[in-house]
Amino acid sequence: MRKLIALFLFFAVTAQAETIAIVGGTVHTVGPDGTIENATVVIDNGRITAVGSNVSAPNGATVIDAAGKIVTPGIFSPEGNLGLVEVGFSAGPLDYVQTGNQFTASFDIADAFNPASTLIGVNRIEGVTRALIVPSTGFSEDMSSHVISGMAAVVNLSGDDDSIDRRGAALVVHLGERSVGLAGASRVSSLLVLRNALDEAIDYRVNGDAYQRGQHRDYAFSVSDLEALQPVLNGSVPMLVSVHRRSDIVGLIALTEEYGVRAIISGGAEAWMVADELAAANIPVLVHPSANLPSNFDRLNANAEAPAILANAGVTIAFADEETHNARNLTQSAGNATVVGMSWNDALRAITLSPAEIYGVAERLGSIEVGKQGDVVIWPGDPLELGIYPEAVLINGESVEMQSRQTLLRDRYLDPASTTPPAYRN
Repeated sequence: MRKLIALFLFFAVTAQAETIAIVGGTVHTVGPDGTIENATVVIDNGRITAVGSNVSAPNGATVIDAAGKIVTPGIFSPEGNLGLVEVGFSAGPLDYVQTGNQFTASFDIADAFNPASTLIGVNRIEGVTRALIVPSTGFSEDMSSHVISGMAAVVNLSGDDDSIDRRGAALVVHLGERSVGLAGASRVSSLLVLRNALDEAIDYRVNGDAYQRGQHRDYAFSVSDLEALQPVLNGSVPMLVSVHRRSDIVGLIALTEEYGVRAIISGGAEAWMVADELAAANIPVLVHPSANLPSNFDRLNANAEAPAILANAGVTIAFADEETHNARNLTQSAGNATVVGMSWNDALRAITLSPAEIYGVAERLGSIEVGKQGDVVIWPGDPLELGIYPEAVLINGESVEMQSRQTLLRDRYLDPASTTPPAYRN
């Protein structure tokens, strides 16, 4: 029995300690070393241990030939519902939807994440290795959502059970036109709801012990919500705020200064109009480059050049896709931005390192640097070009199987001469 246990431990350690060397590629580190030609990236036990043109593959390493290829960090989707929904209009539950007033800030979406979702594989094989998953709004006949949707989480797309990288990465909030109906008929109501939540959280921070002892305090928010808001007040957790109109963004900047909280703007169709103010306030923006037309009155000044304008002003930006199923299209969004004034390097950064910086995980994600997790993608050509797909994807230093439900279905029906009924073909 002891020999069996020892043998099992040997193979387990060996599997974990596999060393991989990616050799001969053009490596875009998105770090201080910039772009390195004919480089080698060594990954040991899930972490990058060496990068450079003068690095040799260690003895016994699994060598991946990347000659003539482009090597980048894994793509980081900064907002979406991966692992929380399969088909949006199906009969199944939409686990990302927060409804009612019983729980708001304490609604932790990480508890609903399904690492085996079919959407994980679809996006993973196209280079997406990390993602922020968010709660969102929804309406039903008897219950509507809240201005505060709850806590977002950073996850990896490995498919492993321990795929949650960081819980409570951001508090999701809705202002502007999207919030109308959540707190009343006016956008003013949603701002007042947010202010009231922060004021009650401040009061609870001071008087929480007395409240717990039974002394009456008339809070609109639950204790669990007020406790969840404490990291927001001390600045360790930012608010991810869905907002587009310039005047609403100016109001958000004022609110962050008043309460000493941090914010990230989601959408920000008119954010380019106050780029200098956002840079001064250190407020990042998640840009939806494809949403460059005024779909509502909050987006009248939508601008295709917004990513370049914001980046040139010193605003940290990341590209987001409003369709969860297509987080894989982030490379296309980045490519589109280069056509209207953004540099190629800045565009790549906006889908790799910048999201990691925005959510406080850049010390181990987002670039190809020694000590960071081995999230690496190998491309046959320019990854920002439409029609270029990864040849290999590594997450935490492990190569992922380059197949998804879509590729399996494609292969099933690729042979029209099969005599087996379609539903039973292997």
